[in-house]
Amino acid sequence: MARRIDFYDDPDAPRATSLVPSANVVVTNDDGDILLIRRSDNGNWALPGGAMDLGESLPDAAVRETAEETGIDVEITGLVGIYTDPRHVILYTSNGEARQEFSVVFAARPTGGAPTTSAESTEVRWVPVREIDRLPMDRSMRMRLDHFLNAPRDVHLG
Repeated sequence: MARRIDFYDDPDAPRATSLVPSANVVVTNDDGDILLIRRSDNGNWALPGGAMDLGESLPDAAVRETAEETGIDVEITGLVGIYTDPRHVILYTSNGEARQEFSVVFAARPTGGAPTTSAESTEVRWVPVREIDRLPMDRSMRMRLDHFLNAPRDVHLG
């Protein structure tokens, strides 16, 4: 199975060879729970999201990726931050691509659908905020959620 391996400030990380604009989405329901997926490529919990396609805007990519990965339709409500740290490299073992982080994280609210897994997600759940710290998660995802939860009015630029 193809895997995704995240490296952060690691001297043994592969050198980045690509940069791909992508979106992640912090979707909160009326109870304040956050929509998370368990990734099929590394087993970690994450925000839904993915790469922007030619011919679409980044907010449109965020809405599309959330629906594809979770079964939940969303409306974008804000911006959490921009994450472009060159020390974060993501290796995709399926093709050897080593990608520098480039993610814009949006806030959203659900408008329909039901939690449904996909090829990219083995679980989809509304997770109460108090449970998030107990889930296995890559450092970059945890940082994005921490920014959203601890400084919701401050857009992260980095």
